[in-house]
Amino acid sequence: MSAKAISEVTGKDILARNIQSDTLHKGVAAAVYKSTDLDSLPIEHPWLLTDQLVVKPDQLIKRRGKLGLLLVNRNYGEVKKWISEKRGKAVTAGKTTGVITNFIIEPFLPHKQEEEFYLCIHSSRDKDTILFFHEGGIDIGDVDSKAQKLDVHISYPESTVPDVSKLVAKAPAKIQSILTQFILNLYEVYRKLCFTYLEINPLVITNGNVFILDLAAKLDQTAEFLCKVQWGDVIFPPPFGREASPEENYIAELDAKSGASLKLTVLNEKGRIWTMVAGGGASVIYSDTICDLGGASELANYGEYSGAPTEGQTYEYAKTVLSLMTKHHHEEGKVLIIGGGIANFTNVAATFKGIIKALTEYKEKLTEHKIAIFVRRGGPNYQEGLRVMRDVGNDLGIDMHVFGTETHMTAIVAMALKKKPVPKKPTQDTATASFLLGSASQSATMSKKRSKSVTSGTGSANDTLLESRRRDDIPAHTLFDEKSTSIIWGMQPKAVQGMLDFDYICSRSSASVAAMTYPFSGDHKQKFYFGHEEILMPLYKNMADAMRKHPEADTLISFASLRSAYDSAVEAMSFPQIRTVAIIAEGIPENQTRKLIKLAQLKGVRIIGPATVGGIKPGCFKIGHTGGMIDNVVASKLYRAGSVAYVSRSGGMSNELNNIICKNTNGVYEGVAIGGDRYPGTTFLDHILRYEQNPDIKIIVMLGEVGGVEEYVVGNLVKEGKISKPIVAWCIGTCASMFNSDVQFGHAGASAHNDSETAMAKNKFLKETGCRVPDSFDSLGDELKAVYDEFVESGQIKVLPEMPPPTVPMDYSWARELGLIRKPASFMSSICDERGDELMYAGMPISSIIDENLGIGGVLGLLWFQRRLPEYAFKYLEICLMVTADHAVSGAHNTIVCSRAGKDLVSSLTSGLLTIGERFGGALDLAAKQFTEAYDSGQHPNDFVNNMRKKGQLIMGIGHRVKSLNNPDKRTEIIKEYVKAHFPSTPLLEYALKVEKITTSKKPNLILNVDGVIAVTFVDLMRFCGCFTREEAQEFIDIGVLNGLFVLGRSVGFIGHFLDQKRLKQGLYRHPWDDITYVLPEHTEYEER
Repeated sequence: MSAKAISEVTGKDILARNIQSDTLHKGVAAAVYKSTDLDSLPIEHPWLLTDQLVVKPDQLIKRRGKLGLLLVNRNYGEVKKWISEKRGKAVTAGKTTGVITNFIIEPFLPHKQEEEFYLCIHSSRDKDTILFFHEGGIDIGDVDSKAQKLDVHISYPESTVPDVSKLVAKAPAKIQSILTQFILNLYEVYRKLCFTYLEINPLVITNGNVFILDLAAKLDQTAEFLCKVQWGDVIFPPPFGREASPEENYIAELDAKSGASLKLTVLNEKGRIWTMVAGGGASVIYSDTICDLGGASELANYGEYSGAPTEGQTYEYAKTVLSLMTKHHHEEGKVLIIGGGIANFTNVAATFKGIIKALTEYKEKLTEHKIAIFVRRGGPNYQEGLRVMRDVGNDLGIDMHVFGTETHMTAIVAMALKKKPVPKKPTQDTATASFLLGSASQSATMSKKRSKSVTSGTGSANDTLLESRRRDDIPAHTLFDEKSTSIIWGMQPKAVQGMLDFDYICSRSSASVAAMTYPFSGDHKQKFYFGHEEILMPLYKNMADAMRKHPEADTLISFASLRSAYDSAVEAMSFPQIRTVAIIAEGIPENQTRKLIKLAQLKGVRIIGPATVGGIKPGCFKIGHTGGMIDNVVASKLYRAGSVAYVSRSGGMSNELNNIICKNTNGVYEGVAIGGDRYPGTTFLDHILRYEQNPDIKIIVMLGEVGGVEEYVVGNLVKEGKISKPIVAWCIGTCASMFNSDVQFGHAGASAHNDSETAMAKNKFLKETGCRVPDSFDSLGDELKAVYDEFVESGQIKVLPEMPPPTVPMDYSWARELGLIRKPASFMSSICDERGDELMYAGMPISSIIDENLGIGGVLGLLWFQRRLPEYAFKYLEICLMVTADHAVSGAHNTIVCSRAGKDLVSSLTSGLLTIGERFGGALDLAAKQFTEAYDSGQHPNDFVNNMRKKGQLIMGIGHRVKSLNNPDKRTEIIKEYVKAHFPSTPLLEYALKVEKITTSKKPNLILNVDGVIAVTFVDLMRFCGCFTREEAQEFIDIGVLNGLFVLGRSVGFIGHFLDQKRLKQGLYRHPWDDITYVLPEHTEYEER
């Protein structure tokens, strides 16, 4: 929901900080919450002990005065007693009962009754309305009929300053100027800070100052990215009586962190009917059907998951629902409905994985609570998802019934509530890919016949500036035809390929996508397929370039984010060639949408969206993911036109309507999902009037919903005879009337502000005006079929024989995802995986690594050795990294020289690392090998030294240029002390120390150096920590893991030297001539050839 109520204390704080007014009294207020200590509250607010006070609950309760929830003109002792009596107690307001926990305390303002006024501002599609009445207070009565009203119409680019003087004409003359200026200042803040509703009653003016005594307000939550600074930290409280449970808060947190949509509202924790529904529109329809069939009192929850959530997100969502469902037993057992419409682009099998994981985890509780599960779903890869779901039901031994698109979406509700029998063997659709992989000869023939005429959208040959003008060969009532061409805003290769596949199967001669535009990428071309042939699609950094080079494009499909959708749509409408703009993003601030609507009216452009999947004209054009993948396009016969046109709020339900219309009529002629926001760019009426003018459209379907009044406008025109074609209509959200508290459904606009906006009232009205309204959504298809049959019988619709569409090759990536093909991977990785919800190191989630404080040493153990080492090993590895991090300037010479030559960090680091070898830092591996072989072969340390001397080989890890017995290396001492204190066994270290005694007896600087001590202690760790076999330990040593440790440590020092040289601003290093001995031959003879 975009328009969300805020607490009174929050609203007053926002106004006080943002209204620029000399007359507004910016008072003080103390907020009291469930945990507030009333005795210490005056420490923060000393005025509580000196002023007379007013106190009232601050929990979105209407008419607090009439409910006795207001205490005025009392001292703090009385206020504290009153709060103590009320806090934690249940109160009934209307039909809703809730517990009072929050209060607002303010100084009492002595004033006269005639100094009270009423002021309200609220927004609608094309205007803001300001209401003012010269009386205020709790006894004001029907303010709508009494108040003076001023409509401030939306204009582009900015709204005009309203003349409010007429509003205050009945107020006392001496304060009219104060009122006028205050209302102007208030409206400015209302507009700029994206309020959607603001009511002040009473507004008091006394002694030349303005006081806001009582306030109710709503903000457009989607505008937070625009108004965060001015709003401050706003918390949107739940409706009164709907305090969020821990589970609801958890899902809300998941939703906030996800690009998907996850919603959960617990209605009756002890109810027996639970839902887990995919899609905002579908979730409402399932709740409607449950209530229509008498299950309202047992409906336990409302919620939805949509927008392609990950496996982890669906798992957490399903687990939360199942945890609530299994809290309480029910003597009749319980029902879980896992439902949804036909998805447009979500891989159903993938989203089912999380649900299946949760069901498996709750196997015993599902049986204990006698839970029956009913599943119905459609969309990409749904057959595989349903197959796996059936298998899980059998494996777990639970009562599960699984259905696909062969079954009406809500039919499982009647089965679950035992209103109709469960089919023993439901008809199963064919496999996802069965009609996609046609014979090679057929595909090749089709490809050859079509590819020559395909235009791939490469623009004009010479890129000259072409005039941008609108097409004049298309009727005004036609949204799209077979020549419609689009430009895509955003990097959406899947959507583009889906549109091209649709073009191919519809036998279009040219691609419906001319180009893509994306400001975060340079101009280039991307490869796509048109049937079997590869084509190049240009992508432009600037929209102007795309429009200039593709004057045939008449539609912009914007996949821009909510932050940039407004700007991209405004820019698109600046080009005369654009007839239609589709805005896919949801969450666009309402003020921006209203401006877009106004601009579109001025430009003669139709907007589809925001918050939509788009629209489709079978056989001609589709927007983005509309209609789903090709399997659904074929199943719903969207490759050719039918006789039925629909308009829907819900994008997710558009595919379900395609399915219903296909199964009950000759198919869809056109379908548009106008979007779920409160103010869609075009309305039901806009499209229905187009359908009325189109002779090829015989029947109209309208799927409305709770909230708004657009359906009444349509109904009145039907009643007046201005719309003559039959409209089969249904408004979803009938269940809202049966809930005791406000429940926000999936769409921002799906909320009734009065009785007339309820779905029940709308359905009743539409039926009275002559629309064909079924008894429920469950029978929508039956009602539609009855109308269609009438047209067939009268001869107005002629049933034509079906012609099979051409086959479309399946994309390799999708075929692999479906498991139809396999391919050996080019690379293998066994140490990390970032594909899921969380980065994994050797199977351990990164959050667990942080929570358990494994540190760098623990991460090295996971990534280098694929196992969790003991804690002492973590510290040992970190010590090794610390002592090898740097070795004065000489070791970093190449890095320093490279840095001073102006090279970047990576180049300078690489230069230093390339120096590492047996003579410098690379001795660890060889030292480990020499000492290990000597020890394992049983050589006496003295024999080992003598043998190495005889071979003429140095003992790696022995000797230091500076350090000696008399000047020991502190680094080796640190490592030896730690190892002896913590390692279970150190035989190789003891052996090396014996070798050191022999070598230092000959020369004091032939000590066991830091390379040697790390080498031998590392072998001791590998062999005796209990994590490796002897063979595994030797394999890691042979691979070169020891030098890896040195390289990692030394990289830290090299980077430090690079930063140091840059910070010191050292110039180019030139080696001095006197430090070079030049040795050249005395003469050079040249021979002529």
